[in-house]
Amino acid sequence: MILDDSNSPFREQGTFPITNWSEDDKPREKLMLKGKNVLSDAELIAILIGSGSRNESAVDLSKRILASVDHNLNALGKLSIAQLINFKGIGEAKAISIIAAMELGRRRRGEEVVELTKITSSKAVFEVMQPIIGELPHEEFWVLFLNNSNKILFKTQLSKGGMTGTVVDVRIVFKIAFEQNATAIILTHNHPSGKLQASEADIQITKKIKTAGQQLDIPVLDHIIITEKGYYSFADEGIF
Repeated sequence: MILDDSNSPFREQGTFPITNWSEDDKPREKLMLKGKNVLSDAELIAILIGSGSRNESAVDLSKRILASVDHNLNALGKLSIAQLINFKGIGEAKAISIIAAMELGRRRRGEEVVELTKITSSKAVFEVMQPIIGELPHEEFWVLFLNNSNKILFKTQLSKGGMTGTVVDVRIVFKIAFEQNATAIILTHNHPSGKLQASEADIQITKKIKTAGQQLDIPVLDHIIITEKGYYSFADEGIF
């Protein structure tokens, strides 16, 4: 039987355009679905250049470029714009994108590894957060996201209020926790009044976030109220 292959995506020199690939095989979609670590060097470069030529996918073009430098990324990083645009399908803009990405990687390797701050006590939280929120004239609610060694991966302001309070969206707290791969969190906010006492609202939002954390296996270790000169720890006071 002879089949009509006039509409087949394979008909041009056996190529199979990325647009016809399964979601798992498209580099951008693959990164979103499975994470950056599963992508090959060629797939990562294909994301940079965006598209190949009529007869060659971006991934195939990337493989050809890598083959020219024996699949050595350091050697790829040394190629000039003039050398890159010799590859059919690579214009000046794509060459610049590749060079810029290689340079970012080089600079990243050259930077010193930042030592993450380890939280060993409520006082350690105070020392981190007092310079940030201790002297503000309004309330701000911040969350510290920790790894399994209780080191701070990330900290961010969740909300900002007036003199007497602020509102916190629990969903956003744990969305960020998952994005940061945090294994625990610490809540903190300031009292512009200088009063080191938890309000009923403070207690209720803490309970709400703590309950959500228990269900998601991301425990809330403490909630620290910060003022200019002192702090109040829910854990130290036995509120937890």
